[in-house]
Amino acid sequence: MSSTRLRILGAAERLIIDRGTGFTMADVARETGVSRQAVYLHFTSRASLFMALVRNMDEADGIRPRCERALAAPDPAEALRAFLLAWLRYADRIRPVASALLASRRDDLDTAAAWDDRMGELREGFLTATRRLGAAGLLRPGLDPETAADLAWAMTSVPVWEQLTVDRGMSARDAEHRLTEAVTAALTGG
Repeated sequence: MSSTRLRILGAAERLIIDRGTGFTMADVARETGVSRQAVYLHFTSRASLFMALVRNMDEADGIRPRCERALAAPDPAEALRAFLLAWLRYADRIRPVASALLASRRDDLDTAAAWDDRMGELREGFLTATRRLGAAGLLRPGLDPETAADLAWAMTSVPVWEQLTVDRGMSARDAEHRLTEAVTAALTGG
């Protein structure tokens, strides 16, 4: 990835954290110290900029390989726990950007596309885990893998994380422990 592209992504991340998502490509150019045309050479739209930003954050953190390793654990219940921990630790790191994207996604199609892309992939990870639980007979009676994935995804969403850690002052480690226990109990009954 070119250094200019990385600088643009860094500027977009800073702008989101500082101002939310209500900025223009011209604002990104000013923040980066390049021309607006240079920004458009790398990103054809705000939507492509936001998508590249969230994917770059994922790649820089290595979240995908960590989640894949977690889901590959031999025991399905342990795979779910490992996946939950990987996701929750990442949620803590991305919270400022994720919260801004979430807050504006209803009114801003560009941020909605980036949010939906990342959350769709996260839900697929939960679905992989819950299908394994279901195949092993470990899902709570009456709970199917699709619904279980939706529950786990919702119970560990960025807003829930933010409410526990920011609003209620729970430490990140305590929140990850309690949410992992709660999700596991909700899905498996144990």
